[in-house]
Amino acid sequence: MRKLVYFLTLIPFIGFAQIQLPAASPSAVITQGVGLGTVTIDYSRPSAKGRKVFGNLVPYGKVWRTGANKITSISFSEKMKINGTEMDAKKYGLYTIPGVKSWKIILNNDSEQWGAYEYNSVQDALSFEVQPIELDHNVNEMTIAFEEFTPTSTYVVISWETTAVKFKIEHDVKKDILAAIETEMSKEKPLVASYFTSADYYFQNDYKLPQALDWAKRALAADEQYWTYQLVARIAAKMGKCDQAVPAAKASMKLAKEAGDDAYILLNQHSLMMCGVSE
Repeated sequence: MRKLVYFLTLIPFIGFAQIQLPAASPSAVITQGVGLGTVTIDYSRPSAKGRKVFGNLVPYGKVWRTGANKITSISFSEKMKINGTEMDAKKYGLYTIPGVKSWKIILNNDSEQWGAYEYNSVQDALSFEVQPIELDHNVNEMTIAFEEFTPTSTYVVISWETTAVKFKIEHDVKKDILAAIETEMSKEKPLVASYFTSADYYFQNDYKLPQALDWAKRALAADEQYWTYQLVARIAAKMGKCDQAVPAAKASMKLAKEAGDDAYILLNQHSLMMCGVSE
């Protein structure tokens, strides 16, 4: 009888344990391509809910999990530079120590613990100081975002209340790309697409423009399209060779208008403008 009574008293609690409730600090995962790799941040987003955050809910001078629940993690698919220091391709715990005038950003080899209760500085892979930024608006839900990105870099921005901090991530792949271009273009018969891609990369990086122009002309000779004409036009214009840039831009303009490609129409207008020629 006692066993039956005990079992019956457990029934409400067993049922309650199966109820799923929304997380007070929902999880979020953000990913950003940087160079030829990706950066992924996995964190939970606490809300201020009218409370003072820094110096109160999150004390100054103490290690913080940079979010809620499990430690926030940051993963790199390739070796990348963080604040100028090259880091291995792996997952790290992202800890911070907030301060009034300075924050410490910490990448720790322990990326799995709950909270920051067992944080061990011996496991730090990298730490550096950044200056907090005062925002002109309030951020109720703690937010981590990628901002100010270029093809090879981005900033990680951590914002909450009226404070933000940021740090730079870079994946400089220029050496690797130049080596790959050299290998491809040294072949007896490079692909037509390789002529175009290699010429455009040299142009974008202001590197060996005479070689870039030669490759662009080869791409054009193999495939007369408005984009190949435009590549010749923009490289020649950059080199001040307007006798080559202007006819290429005009030929590209005609084809781009027929195709209804407004982006290339603008590119051609810019190439002509660089040579002091109006459409």
